[in-house]
Amino acid sequence: MAKSLLIVESPTKARTLNRYLGKDFIVKASVGHVKDLPKTKLGIDVENQFKPEYQVIRGKKKVLKELSEAAAKADAIYLGPDPDREGEAIAWHIAEELKANGKPVHRVLFYELTHKAIKEALQRPGQLNRYLYDAQQARRILDRLVGYLISPILWEKVRRGLSAGRVQSVALRLVCEREREIQRFEPQEYWSITARLAKRSAEEARGGPQDFLAKLWRCGKKKAEIPNEEEASAIVQAVQGRIFRVQKVEKKRRQRKAPPPFITSTLQQEAARKLRFPAKKTMRVAQRLYEGVELGDEGAVGLITYMRTDSTRLADEAVQAVRRHIQETYGKEYLPGRPVVYKTKSAAQDAHEAIRPTDVFRTPESVKDYLGRDELALYTLIWKRFVACQMAPARIFQTAVDIEAAAQDQDAKKGATAASGMSYVFRATGSVIEFPGFMVLYTEGTDEGDKEDEEAQSRLPDLKEGEVVDLKKLIPKQHFTQPPPRYTEASLIRELEEKGIGRPSTYASILSTIVDREYVKQNRRQLTPTELGFIINDLLVQHFPDIVDVEFTAKMEKSLDEVEQGASPYIRVLEEFYSRFQKTLTEAQRDMLNLRVAGLPTGLSCPKCGKPLHIRFSRNGPFLACTGYPNCTFSSNYERDEKGAIRLVEQETTTELCEKCGRPMVVKQGRFGEFLACSGYPKCKNTKAIGMGIACPREGCDGELVERFSKRGRKFYGCNRYPDCDLVLWSRPVAITCAQCGSPAMVERVSKKGDRTYTCARPGCGYKFSDT
Repeated sequence: MAKSLLIVESPTKARTLNRYLGKDFIVKASVGHVKDLPKTKLGIDVENQFKPEYQVIRGKKKVLKELSEAAAKADAIYLGPDPDREGEAIAWHIAEELKANGKPVHRVLFYELTHKAIKEALQRPGQLNRYLYDAQQARRILDRLVGYLISPILWEKVRRGLSAGRVQSVALRLVCEREREIQRFEPQEYWSITARLAKRSAEEARGGPQDFLAKLWRCGKKKAEIPNEEEASAIVQAVQGRIFRVQKVEKKRRQRKAPPPFITSTLQQEAARKLRFPAKKTMRVAQRLYEGVELGDEGAVGLITYMRTDSTRLADEAVQAVRRHIQETYGKEYLPGRPVVYKTKSAAQDAHEAIRPTDVFRTPESVKDYLGRDELALYTLIWKRFVACQMAPARIFQTAVDIEAAAQDQDAKKGATAASGMSYVFRATGSVIEFPGFMVLYTEGTDEGDKEDEEAQSRLPDLKEGEVVDLKKLIPKQHFTQPPPRYTEASLIRELEEKGIGRPSTYASILSTIVDREYVKQNRRQLTPTELGFIINDLLVQHFPDIVDVEFTAKMEKSLDEVEQGASPYIRVLEEFYSRFQKTLTEAQRDMLNLRVAGLPTGLSCPKCGKPLHIRFSRNGPFLACTGYPNCTFSSNYERDEKGAIRLVEQETTTELCEKCGRPMVVKQGRFGEFLACSGYPKCKNTKAIGMGIACPREGCDGELVERFSKRGRKFYGCNRYPDCDLVLWSRPVAITCAQCGSPAMVERVSKKGDRTYTCARPGCGYKFSDT
């Protein structure tokens, strides 16, 4: 008896579907895309309506053969890759390869992998979506044109191996412009004055606090602005001895509503803030939760809905289930009178739902034994956000009290100064959460540099208008204005989304690409452009202004959306782009400064011969070199101060000699930290990592451990015999001999409480002890 063939892109997804479908279906996986543009050439006929030259991806001929053999035995073919542009392209390419079988082909969309959702999708199959496929083709062709045609110019003018991406270049520009904004920032001094005040008796405080703080709010009729210590001191002197009288008491209740359920961008932002997950990791973990996790006797179960979405819509059935859960768990007062509905952006794909658990009664506690640490953390975040979005708002009671220190007759005796004759108003604020509502379960994270959004549990004493309070102390404090914060992954995703750059499926790859290309580095979650990133950005801004223009790129995203909706043919989008792009390509090839030949001018002079110093690039990163080479061989590491100005870094000499030429080795700074280089550069280009003085713990290896950095800037420790020895340690090694196997190194881990644990660094040993 013939069976139907269902093809999806992931083996995990196939296993989950197999569990539900049983003997009526054969479920196969394509393991991602099966066709793509060639790697060794452009693969687009720009003279023939941008016809793409798709090729079967290396290693996928065997997969397609297996799918074709299965299709020949089936009575119908169902294509079930992910319900987005990339999934549609996979489905389209598989259909093209299997059309010779002559079997009917259906498209099925799985927004969640539950028995009910799978059954409904297969009962109502559709057709392949030409518009969605064209939108994916247009994006792929645009990205190929930009990357394939700009990159060779960068290889010729800067350094081999560089590349430029259509959307990633805009993200790089945002990071570079923010860094330059920080460099240009000039801190401005200002002062604040805080008064510590008190009710006149503890009895009058009625159980509340007697002391409280109030900040200077107004000087006369103007908002308090104190530029320097002199003015602050004058105000403190003027206010001393005055009567502090309550001028106004304002009390109000406000509601704080729950945030909407997650879409892709907000999930990535919140996971970055709360879990410290990079966007790429968030999507990888979410994909596993969507495709199915083994839950003991239940088998493989999809725990969340599809994770690439920009819609906040929720299925009615899911809303009814979560409302039942809220009432049963928290009580009626936490349940709004009617379901909460959130607005979705007009351009969003409303066929998709928001990201939510497939079954709200499958709590994090009930599945924790089946999930890894990362999976449980992300599932908990998604589950809590979904439940919270249908809970009652929090009610917060806020109080603001204005206290006037009015000018008195005796103030005239202090001397007729502006400060002494002026009235001053101090403001005290307090808030109390009367009813936590959704906050009993969930509070939203904040970005670094954002004003904290926590509801302070500060209380004020019971104060009445006209009441006199006592001044206990005046506290003047110096401050300086702060530059705008550097982007984090979370805040950059938010910025891209707000500006219309990229789409749910692209945010993670945008961020990982600019880091992997070493255009941007991460330090304590902050994104900072590298020297190379600045240079590439400046060249692109000068010679390819459209490519890095925010508005142009956002308009292009809208054009792709129109292609997806069938409102615009994709050939027109490509023609309009390429007509402008072709001209800038020709001009850039002709006009771009060749940094490989000339280097980048710095305005600095060589300390040896006085000729200009230029920035040049080696495989270890940028360095300063004299333009008088070969007559002058001066070169130096450099660093930039907080304003971006270049400072030469003196070379640290060592007693170690170069094994190739015998000259002394010097310490230099590269892309991944310090390393040893021959002082005979450029005649001798020998380099090596700096050893830690700890022998490699791998049995039979005579290497030494060295400190290294990953492309994402994460520190790790490896053997200096790499690639012959590929040992990697992510915790710091120490020279302690293992009591069990004799390894010369153990790794040290320190808990939050300060307890130290030592584990053998030799693979396979596992011996550990605690130093408590």
